[in-house]
Amino acid sequence: MSQLNNIRLSLRNPDFTTARRMAERINARFGAGTASAENPASIKVSKTGEYTQQSIVELITDLEQLEILPDQPARIVIDERSGVIVMGKDVKISTVAVAQGDLTVRITEEPQVSQPNAFAENGETVVVPRTNIAVNESGNGEMAVIQGGITLQDLVTSLNALGIAPRDVITILQAIKAAGAMQAEIEVM
Repeated sequence: MSQLNNIRLSLRNPDFTTARRMAERINARFGAGTASAENPASIKVSKTGEYTQQSIVELITDLEQLEILPDQPARIVIDERSGVIVMGKDVKISTVAVAQGDLTVRITEEPQVSQPNAFAENGETVVVPRTNIAVNESGNGEMAVIQGGITLQDLVTSLNALGIAPRDVITILQAIKAAGAMQAEIEVM
């Protein structure tokens, strides 16, 4: 009977970040060098000392119990028939100008510095983004410049506050993507 010294785990959705996270999590649980990400689709796991040939099922069972946060690509799913829009939190928009009918949207990002108080231990000075959204329905038809770094959620929230129909929001999102200013995949159902 041959010895089974290694197993390979295959990812259903190949991704370098997820494969690396899995290997790191397995190594944290079972010891350094137990797992290595071979490519975006597979992780090689070596049998550790606590698992014998007869307990490979226990090793796999313990691997299944590990919680790993998979990497999720920025994606927007649109159902044009019903007007439903579903988006991930990581969708970002680069600087782009937008105008639709009488609607003008202007989104600006103003970074501000936040400093810890004088007695804070290990405090860090950080830059905190502050997003300002102004929407105008004046009918002048001018283009609005949307500054880079804002989230799609900020844009959609401002359009929804105006009562813009979902189909018009879909059209705006598709135009921003076509212009190359949206870092996300759009999947139309």
